[in-house]
Amino acid sequence: MINRLVELLIRENPSILKALHLTYPVVFLDEFQDTTFAQFQLLHTAFDGSETIFTAVGDDKQRIMVWAGAMPDAFSQFEQQFDALRISLIFNWRSHEDLVQIQHVIASRIDPNVEEPEARADRLVDGDIAGIWEFASEDMQSDYLAKWIEGEVQAGCIEPHDVAILVRMRPDLVESQLSPTFEANGLRLRNVARTVGDIAIQDLLGEELTQILLRLLRLGATKRSPENWNASLRDLQFLEAVEPNDEEGLRRLQKRLQVFTREIRRTMQHLEPEPDSATEITRAALDFIGDQVLRRAFPSYQRQHDFDRVWNGFLLLLRECLVNTETWSGTLDEFEGIGQTALMTIHKSKGLEFHTMIFCGLDNQTWWSLTPNRMEELNSFFVAFTRARQRAFFTLCKDQGRTVAWIENLLTSAGVQKRFL
Repeated sequence: MINRLVELLIRENPSILKALHLTYPVVFLDEFQDTTFAQFQLLHTAFDGSETIFTAVGDDKQRIMVWAGAMPDAFSQFEQQFDALRISLIFNWRSHEDLVQIQHVIASRIDPNVEEPEARADRLVDGDIAGIWEFASEDMQSDYLAKWIEGEVQAGCIEPHDVAILVRMRPDLVESQLSPTFEANGLRLRNVARTVGDIAIQDLLGEELTQILLRLLRLGATKRSPENWNASLRDLQFLEAVEPNDEEGLRRLQKRLQVFTREIRRTMQHLEPEPDSATEITRAALDFIGDQVLRRAFPSYQRQHDFDRVWNGFLLLLRECLVNTETWSGTLDEFEGIGQTALMTIHKSKGLEFHTMIFCGLDNQTWWSLTPNRMEELNSFFVAFTRARQRAFFTLCKDQGRTVAWIENLLTSAGVQKRFL
């Protein structure tokens, strides 16, 4: 509805249209395969006939938002309406060749004419890089997953946060099934779909406000942090619109950041890392930036409700983390999920990548809609598989349902082995 209203305002106000053309000479459209009809109409109304240069990037094989109104032919429409040139990006910089070959088998089922990609990442692991793990019960599944991850961590192959457990739905239920066994094996499972206040943890971690605050707090929690210093300086440069060639402006920002770093470090040295300290220390970082400066730079924070949603979520999660840690550095690690295995849905995993991906629930009850004639579900399966940099595994539990025979046949034809555990 908002898209329709904005499209009407643009269409009926030539001055707004002219301002858009003058302001945006270049437009980059990411995840274009999930563009809705309303979004496409807005784009066409806003820029048709302009000299704006467009680049639309996406992958039809990852179109998983048809249920939410995504166009079935967004790229074809884009080519026709904007006289665009289609360029295939065939280099895969995420996964190694053995994984890419399996991915290509799935991709060819979605689109028989798909070009074969070229893997540019190196394989860094020995043994199986993909597999289907079948269990007789949920308890056996939980026990095996926890012990397998713990064994890989102890062997120095991965850190706990290098692994992601993906589910199609109901992450809260999976969390309740897996967490006790994980804890018994010295691991921590983090359900990033869980909400703190009115925002999911995964969404909170991706917010600009969150990233800016974390970098500033990292400066106070450590004696030296060149990475966070440089990132914070870039944040200030962006927020205050200081050009790279403005030497005087850059010196001013550096001096401000030096003063703040000394003050926040002194404060955090004398302030116990406990839940009651969360507001004071975070408020100091926000006051340094200025909430009005943030709102000016990021339109998504201009509404008080939207800003408060992120701000309150940040404070709530920070308080939670302060319960379980003894140092400020440990608190910030906890906040960012370092040392924890992430649990999330396939839809929320888009755009992310992990060393090892484990998908729980490759059975006909958990994924009842994964049938040969429902292409969007196969797209979701493809999205799950392509999150992996080094390894991808799928679990099947007889307590939950039966084998999805056609998808298993597809995987085994690509060389994926099934193990009964």
